[in-house]
Amino acid sequence: MRKKVVVFGGGTGLSYLLSGLKDFPVDITAVIAVSDNGRSTGKLREEFHIPAVGDIRKVITSLSTTEEDIKKMLEYRFETTSDLNGHALGNLILTSLFNITGNLKDSIQDLCKLLDVKHKVLPLSEDATITLMAEMTNGEIVEGESNITEHSGKVKRLFYKKEPKVLDEVIEAIKEADMILLSMGSLYTSLIPHLLAKQVIEAFDHTKVPIVYLCNIVTQPGETDDFAVSDHVKLINQYLGKHKLDVVIASNSKISQEMVEKYSTLEQKDPVKIDYPVLANLNIELIEDDLLTIVDNTLKHNSQKLSSIIMSYLMR
Repeated sequence: MRKKVVVFGGGTGLSYLLSGLKDFPVDITAVIAVSDNGRSTGKLREEFHIPAVGDIRKVITSLSTTEEDIKKMLEYRFETTSDLNGHALGNLILTSLFNITGNLKDSIQDLCKLLDVKHKVLPLSEDATITLMAEMTNGEIVEGESNITEHSGKVKRLFYKKEPKVLDEVIEAIKEADMILLSMGSLYTSLIPHLLAKQVIEAFDHTKVPIVYLCNIVTQPGETDDFAVSDHVKLINQYLGKHKLDVVIASNSKISQEMVEKYSTLEQKDPVKIDYPVLANLNIELIEDDLLTIVDNTLKHNSQKLSSIIMSYLMR
């Protein structure tokens, strides 16, 4: 019987993970945060009153087994002087399906059928007004995910403007899961938004299966500056309820000085170090390995190797 894995996240990190995990004998349910309000997604949310579709598009593309040209078509962004400028074709398709079906869950299912996706993709919520909020360390309240990302201050805490109604299928997936994965990616805008929903935390509290975090490779400017692995774990645990992280998977790859300087200079990002003494006191299992590869001169997780480690743990 195939094991069931529920993965929470959004954006590039989750998409990259799923592109490898889909090749292994597991049933995946990918749950996507829908609070983004920037770029193409933000324009469509405002005009058509829908939850964010951009990260959903990326995940569907990564899970698809159709031809590469079709995937590239979905990810294509228009460059024009008209209102189409900046829109990804996949976002427009999902929006059209939403207008036909009346809900995001069915729209996703229809696109998944079209693109031969073998796994399940769910939005965290169908709430079209879902709005991410942040209280900064100086006391300022910032509204909207894109404004939080662009803000120069440091986040003290995240919350939703209004408590969202989590999709029933998300809670059912948690109850039936053999493992819960929290994907690498932006902590503040891709991962933690899931942990702000009370229904998700309550479901986590009642599950007996492990909650596993896949730690980021590098820090994020203005959000996780100077963070080691333990700092990521501590921050996530602040938003979890009674059931804290059971496992963290981190890379111990040696990164060349040239690559370190490239990231530090051009992107103000630094490698996330494994701080063994602190982790030893956090009541969490550390799984480490040489997990990095270089794609297009950028550091990436080796998604196949990472997926192999996830499978090895799952089959214990």
